[in-house]
Amino acid sequence: MTQATPEALLWQLQLDQQGGITDDILPSQGLLPHWIHIQSDAPGALSLMRSIGLPENVIDALCANETRPRVVSTQQGTMLYLRGINRNPNADPEDMVSLRFWISDNLLVTARKKDRALSSVQEVKNLLVSKEGPTDIGGVICALVEKIADAINETVDDISDVLSQFEEALSEENTPIDRHELAGLRRKAAAIKRYLAPQRDALEALVRHRKFIDDAQTFDLREQIDRMTRYVEDLDLARERAVVLHEELRSQIADKQGLRMYVLSMVTAIFLPLSFLTGVFGMNVGGLPGVEEPDAFFYLSMCMLGLAIIGLVAMIWKKWL
Repeated sequence: MTQATPEALLWQLQLDQQGGITDDILPSQGLLPHWIHIQSDAPGALSLMRSIGLPENVIDALCANETRPRVVSTQQGTMLYLRGINRNPNADPEDMVSLRFWISDNLLVTARKKDRALSSVQEVKNLLVSKEGPTDIGGVICALVEKIADAINETVDDISDVLSQFEEALSEENTPIDRHELAGLRRKAAAIKRYLAPQRDALEALVRHRKFIDDAQTFDLREQIDRMTRYVEDLDLARERAVVLHEELRSQIADKQGLRMYVLSMVTAIFLPLSFLTGVFGMNVGGLPGVEEPDAFFYLSMCMLGLAIIGLVAMIWKKWL
């Protein structure tokens, strides 16, 4: 293999078929399984992939800017696109990272973009370094899929836990709920499901091809497909729970506003005749009754108090209060 810049070649591992890796860099292709991890947009990436012997159409696919989970099989090998949860610093989990696979005989090439590292990939590498990893290419693929599913599971559980907290808070009248955070959960669930549903279909297509995987690995992949199906269902349920919470929250806010407006209406109804009397007797014109009477203010006040009591009793009798 020709030399490449460190930025393009993230690592190159030769599996010893016993769960670990050998100390050799890269012997001739086909002796032992190889796993090469590349940053596809780094300087030297194209020359590196050409030196491995990848076809031009495969190189273009590994360097594509936009991908969706799917499987493409050719005579030379199989192209697989997956998406994993972005756990990089200051990243949104719903911004799922694209991981591209090229699988050919005993060669596995994975590629990702700059600053789009997946912790799941690093975890599988650590297993190989500690001699506790898979023994062949199919095993590496299964391990990567499992680690990606584990990260998705954690995110789906986090969404469910936050929704449960919101549901408990909604039952307590004095506990505030952040509507923006609730809307953010709905968007997060929708964004993750956008890639998770086709990812399940891509894994099903990979199992149907039955290339590079044995019966045990096929069973493992079917288990991961079942997990993906459950996560899709959980995300659908999370979105429905978020919608119900949002509607209930809006209903509670509307009820509180309606109650306040009702109280204001009742107060206005009680003081309406009183305001009329104060307006009439407040006119600065001649001929007003009681102007020369010293006790007129007292009589007017008693009359206003009586009207207020009569209005209040009438509202209670009508069950308006």
